[in-house]
Amino acid sequence: MGRMSHESMSETPGIQPGHSRRNFIKGVIAAGATVSASAYLFRTNVLGQNDGMSGAVDRLITLDINGQQRRVDVMKNETLAMTLRYKLGLTGTKLGCDRAECGACTVLVDDVPRYACSTLTHSVRGKKIVSIEGLAKPDGTLHPVQQAVVNGQGFQCAFCMPGFVMATVGFLKTNPNPTREQMAHGISGNLCRCADYNKILDCMMHAADLSRGA
Repeated sequence: MGRMSHESMSETPGIQPGHSRRNFIKGVIAAGATVSASAYLFRTNVLGQNDGMSGAVDRLITLDINGQQRRVDVMKNETLAMTLRYKLGLTGTKLGCDRAECGACTVLVDDVPRYACSTLTHSVRGKKIVSIEGLAKPDGTLHPVQQAVVNGQGFQCAFCMPGFVMATVGFLKTNPNPTREQMAHGISGNLCRCADYNKILDCMMHAADLSRGA
């Protein structure tokens, strides 16, 4: 969907002036979730038989997200990015290219960085999912990678920042003491629209030091 001006938004059926596009989308999805949840609970026909097709995917599933069990209604072709952002309100996971190229939507699945925009939500049932909202400790203490970004002010617009942070966290689990070249390769699946890669690498190398307690 291309960008729409405030004027065109106000003229779009169903969107009232002053309402944001995000709230409109969330409202549509929430309404659909309510209807589909009701259909799930009452999905028997008049004869009392299950009308689901053989091999159909259950839509009401439980996900392990940031250490919490979250029950959510998920369509069979729904991506993890859409589930996180629009159904669970975890908007730190950004949608950039929406085609597994920019890395802005990177999350950890069983400690491995994954593009949430190209990961089907149903495929991660039973796995440990961590988004950027789940990195800090309960008392608010930032993860070393987050703290390094704060210390170094390594991003300009910071739209891509959550993806870089999650990619770095995942990479440091496999290589806690990387060279600068190894770090650059480890997070090369993420793109910065401001192209401030040198400063980003400075921050992530500092993050490696903080993670090791250096």
